[in-house]
Amino acid sequence: MDPVLAGFIGYLLVVVVVGFVTVRFTKTLADFLLAGRRLGPWVVALSERASGESAWLLIGLPGLALASGFSAIWSAIGCACGIFVSWTLVARRLRVQTEKLGALTLPDYFEARFNDTSHALRIVSMSVIVFFFTFYVSAQFLAAGKVLHTTFGIAPIHGMIIGAVIILFYTIMGGFFAVAWTDLIQGLLMAAAMIILPLAAFVKLGGISGVAERLAAIDPNLLLASGGQTGRPLIMGLIIGSLGIGLGYVGQPHLLTRFMAIRDPRELRKSTVIAMVWVIIAFWGAVLVGIAGLAHFGQGILADVEHVMPEVALWALPTALAGIIISAAIAAMMSTADSQLLVATSALSEDIYHQLMNKEASQRRLVAISRIGTVVIGVVAFILALRAEQRVYWFVLYAWAGLGAAFGPGMVLSLWWKRTTKWGVLAGMIIGSVTAVVWHNVPALKAMVYELVPAFFLALIAVVVVSLLTEPPADVRITDE
Repeated sequence: MDPVLAGFIGYLLVVVVVGFVTVRFTKTLADFLLAGRRLGPWVVALSERASGESAWLLIGLPGLALASGFSAIWSAIGCACGIFVSWTLVARRLRVQTEKLGALTLPDYFEARFNDTSHALRIVSMSVIVFFFTFYVSAQFLAAGKVLHTTFGIAPIHGMIIGAVIILFYTIMGGFFAVAWTDLIQGLLMAAAMIILPLAAFVKLGGISGVAERLAAIDPNLLLASGGQTGRPLIMGLIIGSLGIGLGYVGQPHLLTRFMAIRDPRELRKSTVIAMVWVIIAFWGAVLVGIAGLAHFGQGILADVEHVMPEVALWALPTALAGIIISAAIAAMMSTADSQLLVATSALSEDIYHQLMNKEASQRRLVAISRIGTVVIGVVAFILALRAEQRVYWFVLYAWAGLGAAFGPGMVLSLWWKRTTKWGVLAGMIIGSVTAVVWHNVPALKAMVYELVPAFFLALIAVVVVSLLTEPPADVRITDE
């Protein structure tokens, strides 16, 4: 058997086994959506990180570095800052508050936090989640098609089918337990890939000096963090736009659920250290993979810049090791798609069916509804991926902007500012998501700056202003104890 194929099949067998093993732990809706809040610090940290970066990290970011050189580092810096803020500002308080309120989902939390008997917060937040997560999952299926096509010559559509079937299988079987434990494996594999691959590629290229000489021969601007840009394009388009990606971390439901699932809030400090070490390794490695690909292949050689990671692996590594490293790209895609499927599924099973239609539903029925919802959303996302024309990098950033702007400002203020009202949070959700959609689809606006930046700050202003203009909530006690 081809060593690359053998490594890939071995990885897939591991995640399938996890699905079979964890199914016995999934008895209630709380088990399916939050693993019963019984996860340890290592699992939570690596699950949050693997879920947070998706195919964007190993497919999209190296592709960006191949296309633009060292200026891609601004995206990595922005993400690192956002991750740190999310772990330090949101994690502990959200874990404590959601347990006190009995909340299993983000819509659960907002409704209980503001005692919203109208269900407006639940309905709007659920709608935002389903809409943007469908795009997000589609991006992961699209990435699977690219990786399998580059590696094995499989038709992209067949690669998407393979990835979608495997993800749906173990997510349906084990719910959050399966997702979290496969994320642990996937997170370790992704970090290992981002250490081994750039090191091997740089050694073959003659080290840092060899890479620098090759890039300078192509275009000296590729060696600059500015990318040769100056003035407004540099400040607004590159630096602020790239750093703005980090704003999204405090509002991503599939990451916030990781904080909610840890067994003891006091263990989140250990998880934070683990997560940030992973960030330093993974983001630098992803940029360097793209830089190595640029030095080796040059510009315009690869038909699709997002094929660079598997192409560099096949060139720089022994075939057996390349198979394992390429599996990391599949891991990146799967670790996010499964988490996003769970969050979108929770919107159907918990936020619509259980809370609005049948409060007396049995746990067995709720788990069954969740599994059916997983299949439905997966199928819709797959159809959307078939029609996608954008690269994975931009597809992900669109969904990231909508979710980050809709939920980020309201989440942070609801945890830290007692004066926050339900109408303020509702206004933030609507203005944030609508601004992201409009800005993304108006070329003149999109050319100015990444849509998350204006959408996030307009949503933040909306939450503050509307909260100050409406009646404050009664007897609100915010604590992280």
